[in-house]
Amino acid sequence: MTEPILANEPMLRLAVFLGVLVAMAGWELAAPRRRQDIPRVLRWTNNLALVVVDTVILRLTFPILAVGLALMAEERGWGLFNALNLPLWLAVLLSILLLDLAIYLQHVLFHAVPGLWRLHRMHHADLEFDVTTGLRFHPVEIVLSMVIKLAVVAALGAPAVAVLLFEVLLNATALFNHANIRLPKGVDRVLRWVMVTPDMHRVHHSVLPAETNSNFGFNLPWWDHLLGTYRAQPKAGHEGMTIGIEQFRTPRDLWLDRMLVQPLRGPASGGALDSRPEDKR
Repeated sequence: MTEPILANEPMLRLAVFLGVLVAMAGWELAAPRRRQDIPRVLRWTNNLALVVVDTVILRLTFPILAVGLALMAEERGWGLFNALNLPLWLAVLLSILLLDLAIYLQHVLFHAVPGLWRLHRMHHADLEFDVTTGLRFHPVEIVLSMVIKLAVVAALGAPAVAVLLFEVLLNATALFNHANIRLPKGVDRVLRWVMVTPDMHRVHHSVLPAETNSNFGFNLPWWDHLLGTYRAQPKAGHEGMTIGIEQFRTPRDLWLDRMLVQPLRGPASGGALDSRPEDKR
């Protein structure tokens, strides 16, 4: 059952990515949540160009990626789940949950450590919030994230099919929860019990540090609730809130060249250690 899925990994990834990207972009045009003042052509061309740069660097840096490492771990008996010999369905379920928890903790870490925040803040420096924001990550952050993911996959001995399903799910939900789409309040309220919605994640992109440092989940919302980082709504409301960080607020900062050098510019302010008490009121 799992062999056909793994054999068609590249096509599955590409089909889901393009399908969700086109669907969210179309939804944004038809029913936007917030008005956008910056031309899409400026932001989208540079954000999508960054995806190309990230992908090339990732492929050149790593001889093996997460699914390949999971297959190697299965063959050699590495990791927790290979040692426990659990039923496949249970190992897949637990792997997806624990990988999601690892991504949550990594996200918190990239906000809390000033050097890592310098890398991650490029994601937050987008002046609008839409589906392409979910693709906007610095190449060095992408490389470090892969190192962490490979370590977690090896330690867990996660089944290869679980790793593939998790990565496809994470990519799809990252596009969904960054989309500038309007969901009915009742639908949003119900969905928040099982997945991160755009309104939930938009709070995380507020210019206020206390809101920036909340709602860290990308896929499952449970870790924010359990670990005390959940914030239901932005103080200024979704239409009135300011997106971004206090630095890098000009359209020129949205160009690819400026994005790539952002970690070297200015102080590392706005991270988790900089949340101001007055923002929490």
